[in-house]
Amino acid sequence: MLFTEPTFLFLFLPVLLALMFAPALLRRSSTHAGYANALLLVASLIFYAKGGGAFTWLMIASIAFNYWMAIAIDRARDVAGRAERFLTLAVGIDLLVLVVFKYTGFFGANINAMFLALGVHPIVVPRILLPIGISFFTFHAISYVVDVYRRDASAQKSPVHAALYLLLFPQLIAGPIIRYRQIADQLASRRIAFGDFAYGVRRFVIGLGKKVLIANVVAAPADQIFAMPASQLSAPHAWLGIVCYTLQIYFDFSGYSDMAIGLGRMFGFRFPENFLWPYISDTIQEFWRRWHISLSSWFRDYVYIPLGGSRISPARTYFNLVAIFFLCGLWHGASWNFVVWGLFHGLFLVLERRGLADVMKHLRPTVRHVYVMLVVMVGWVFFRADSLGAAVLYLKAMSGLAAPEPAQFTLGWFLTPDVVLAIAAGAIGSIPIVPIAETWRRTLRANAAAGAVDFAAAAALCAILALAVVQCAAGSYNPFIYFRF
Repeated sequence: MLFTEPTFLFLFLPVLLALMFAPALLRRSSTHAGYANALLLVASLIFYAKGGGAFTWLMIASIAFNYWMAIAIDRARDVAGRAERFLTLAVGIDLLVLVVFKYTGFFGANINAMFLALGVHPIVVPRILLPIGISFFTFHAISYVVDVYRRDASAQKSPVHAALYLLLFPQLIAGPIIRYRQIADQLASRRIAFGDFAYGVRRFVIGLGKKVLIANVVAAPADQIFAMPASQLSAPHAWLGIVCYTLQIYFDFSGYSDMAIGLGRMFGFRFPENFLWPYISDTIQEFWRRWHISLSSWFRDYVYIPLGGSRISPARTYFNLVAIFFLCGLWHGASWNFVVWGLFHGLFLVLERRGLADVMKHLRPTVRHVYVMLVVMVGWVFFRADSLGAAVLYLKAMSGLAAPEPAQFTLGWFLTPDVVLAIAAGAIGSIPIVPIAETWRRTLRANAAAGAVDFAAAAALCAILALAVVQCAAGSYNPFIYFRF
């Protein structure tokens, strides 16, 4: 179920909120956590089943498995090596499920390519459907059992609480990736204050506006340009396409994260931030501290640091960085495009550690920003293109090295007024203008101007909601990009 579809906005969410808060209003007291958790668990199952179908049973089986594994790990600490064996089993089964469903076709296709080169008859690779959100769900499950093993958290004895952590619908499909220890206390007890609920509504509306009014609008020219024949792709077309996609993927994914964080706050949960204006970064290292924070921190804490982190030799550290971003690319998709995208970022992280970052410090901020955006946008070409060959041809067009034929559509055909407005809004929204405005608003709190600013902010939020709802009601199906990961 999409956060942007009418069924969610006008049926699922209002009914869930009514069921959540009606008993508390009737009793004039706060909602009991046990009732709230049971209700949210049922709602999350319905939410996933609408799109996941029969895969819901796979999800339930995985939840039961990790629930018992965490308890087994917790109880096995007194026997040498037993907890480690349970942990290995749990992580191994979780990864096996992910590999079977997500990577069988990828590995099979590459094995067949090798067999064909050797003159060996190819094997038959079954076509396996990908359960929605399996990558995010798997990382949640692994972090849960690992945290229990490390004693960062105790195994959850309540099956409802454990299931809700893994299945909570706001973050189920596309994150943020939440550690169990971050919300364990909130599962047991939480209080929903009016201010928190109001903040959640504001955050949800902002995310809805990002997705519907910016990401969906710039997605149209991005898709059309990337679908153009390579022979017709000129440099201006290619640059417009990648600019649109650069804005699309940021506002699509950060919009989902905003909606997830907002929904979580409405139900009493505080989820970690997942984006901090990554497009203002001065280095690729900073970019990854700001982009998909929950994923990069997951790889840091569960893979990079166990491999030695920065405590080992420089050569080993560089190898680990490249290996981490190889896995990061593969996590995003079963395609060499994603692998190259990950290795590309890993290469620049190594170069920056080798001295490039020190050189960049002596350059103007504008030059540093251009450097980051060029690296990121070239990387996005691999992320978006249908194949490595298509990505190379696209980059050739961007560099002006191609000699394109006359295109069927001119650049002006793509630059409709709504696209131009969305690009402008995206460029402005990519900088931390909201915190700046909030700081300015706090300085005005003591005088009459504060009321006018608050009224203007509320009016802007209402306008965003109205425009977004109209677009949702009239628009076509446009799922979030990260749903396929």
